[in-house]
Amino acid sequence: MRFDKARLSTGLRIHYAESGDARGTPVVFVHGWPDSWFSFSRVLPLLPATLRLIALDQRGFGESDHPDSGYTIPGFAADLVALLDALDIDRAVLVGHSYGTFVARGAAIAAPERVVALALIGTGASTRITGADDLQAALRELPDPIPEPFAREFQSGTVYRPVPAEFFDRIIEESLKIPPRLWPVMIDCLLAYDDTGELGRIRAPTQLLWGDHDALFSRAQQDAFLAALPAARLKVYQETGHCPNWERPEWVAADIADFVAGAARG
Repeated sequence: MRFDKARLSTGLRIHYAESGDARGTPVVFVHGWPDSWFSFSRVLPLLPATLRLIALDQRGFGESDHPDSGYTIPGFAADLVALLDALDIDRAVLVGHSYGTFVARGAAIAAPERVVALALIGTGASTRITGADDLQAALRELPDPIPEPFAREFQSGTVYRPVPAEFFDRIIEESLKIPPRLWPVMIDCLLAYDDTGELGRIRAPTQLLWGDHDALFSRAQQDAFLAALPAARLKVYQETGHCPNWERPEWVAADIADFVAGAARG
């Protein structure tokens, strides 16, 4: 795994991890909240070495810059397209998880010519996650610094199948890299975003990967997405929570590899 920072045309510096073949099909991984590139660390080593794999820290997360503004979903999507420009990538497969699914599909709507295919892990038709109001209220009361038990409680509530303790500890460490002032801002911006009327504009082949014990996005949300974009396909992981990329990395890697291969064949 190689680590670097790309400077976007806006001046923003985005940290990313890269592996695989620089000449291969680019696959860009967009993490959720409050995560980082590390959210995909169990999946990346299992993917074909012939692919060019890039997992970024979005604006405000991880080791990327933490500016005071730019945290709308369209803003994140613009960062994602700008990162493709900075890395001289014309078209890429986008893989998003949770919060990152809205960023990835935002890029697919705004810049369809840049997106080969779209894999969405733990998404919904809308941003209205289960417990959204309670989460917003809790975030407004958080002290600075963010208490580690709060981050640990939130993250543990998203998984159904246990994950390795060392991996989960690093997830918490990465979560706490977000400046405390940005925790409520990011969630407020997510919940204010509504692309439900635009899902039918997505032209890239789209695959939904969803755990049947997802605590944030229900099966009804999956069905509503499919109704809005009938060409999309849903893969259900049994006995799995909101984070299949943490809980079932072998399954996710195999499905992404197959999906990318199919997209490459057209």
